[in-house]
Amino acid sequence: MNHVLIVDDDTDSATTLRELVRADRFSVAVAHTLRDARRQIALQPPDLVLLDLQLPDGNGLDLFSDPQLINDSDIVLVTGHASLDSSIEAMRRGAADYLVKPIAMQQLQRVLTRCGARAAGEAAAAPVPAPRDPAADGGRFGLLWGQSPAMRRVYEQIHRVAPTSVTVLITGESGSGKELVAQTVHGFSRRHAGPFLAVNCGAISPHLMESEIFGHEKGSFTGADRQHLGFFERACGGTLFLDEITEMPLDLQVKLLRVLETHRFMRVGSTQSLQTDVRIIAATNRVPHEAVAQGKLREDLLYRLAVFPIELPPLRERLDDVPLLARHFLEDISRREGRVRRFDASALRQLAAYPWPGNVRELRNAVHRAYVMADGESIDAQWLPLPAAEAAPALSGPGASAITLPVGVSMAQAERLLIEATLNDCQQQKERTAAVLGISLKTLYNRLKEYAGEPPARH
Repeated sequence: MNHVLIVDDDTDSATTLRELVRADRFSVAVAHTLRDARRQIALQPPDLVLLDLQLPDGNGLDLFSDPQLINDSDIVLVTGHASLDSSIEAMRRGAADYLVKPIAMQQLQRVLTRCGARAAGEAAAAPVPAPRDPAADGGRFGLLWGQSPAMRRVYEQIHRVAPTSVTVLITGESGSGKELVAQTVHGFSRRHAGPFLAVNCGAISPHLMESEIFGHEKGSFTGADRQHLGFFERACGGTLFLDEITEMPLDLQVKLLRVLETHRFMRVGSTQSLQTDVRIIAATNRVPHEAVAQGKLREDLLYRLAVFPIELPPLRERLDDVPLLARHFLEDISRREGRVRRFDASALRQLAAYPWPGNVRELRNAVHRAYVMADGESIDAQWLPLPAAEAAPALSGPGASAITLPVGVSMAQAERLLIEATLNDCQQQKERTAAVLGISLKTLYNRLKEYAGEPPARH
């Protein structure tokens, strides 16, 4: 379904135009200001923009000053303040057409027909074929990297499910790459030309979540001064990724289940149900059946979401992929920073020996930190986290790299002893101390500031 964005501060005019466009089987979003327009374009790039010239926060032509906002959209000026100068300026900046209010239905039909023909010619009807062997692409599969047996199993599952319309539930620890799996499924699906919208259910206030997901009508609650389109409408024709689904309130899970079963929903404050054309991919870092037992996830919703479950392995279970991932991250950082650096053999060995409790996200941060701290073109093991057996000072007698923890010591005291011992072992080099401990330099400075002026910790 083609998507149209109407940018007009006249509510009545925008509503009329929206109904005319909807009648021609287009999905429609409305913005009343330039700010709203930029937000709508970022959420779902439109195939066609019907743009008014005079808006409360500027001239409609201001949208042309930021070309990436518009992408490949057709832009048609729609205004009641026509002039030769404005039409010439609009065409010069790339407008496809110019309509004057009141709009003749014949003229609007011509614009919509042209937009539909262009989009139909560009959109692929078939899914993008997923590669069967990641080795053929240097270990890359869509947006994922790795050649371990555990990841090849994930690739095979994606290869099977992507071309279908089946609902997918991705499970895995935080930082393991669940959103990248969802994006890869979308990229190899028949919906790859449509929008991919990601919603972190744990980052939205429970009071606002229903409005954000399903939208609301003007006046439906205090502060609802205009109609708001939810994620189900913005993702029309594409994929909606519901991350941390177990953080969604249970009453909203009931409504989500209804949408999955009927493919229809209602905006908050509306009595009219709307059809939705969205593929749902959900994810959680909890064990699904444990989440059900804890009352975090409805059992009926679990079975509706987990039509095709994909379990993403933690990085510690595929350490063979660490050098490949680390080199990928380093190449990306080098390209962005404009200076090429490479790992030496000792650095790659140390990376592959660390358990990575923070998974791929922690690895990426460690690579970035090592890149910043390296002096030359080669990155050695100096600024990389040590394996657990080497990172923790031995529990033995006094010495430069040894501490003794008495029974009953508090966690705060144990942390201080470890930090101070590691700082001494690193010859007071704070950057290296932070790297060895696997914490940020800011955290280390904060801890040392807390300890300043206090009596020294006793072993």
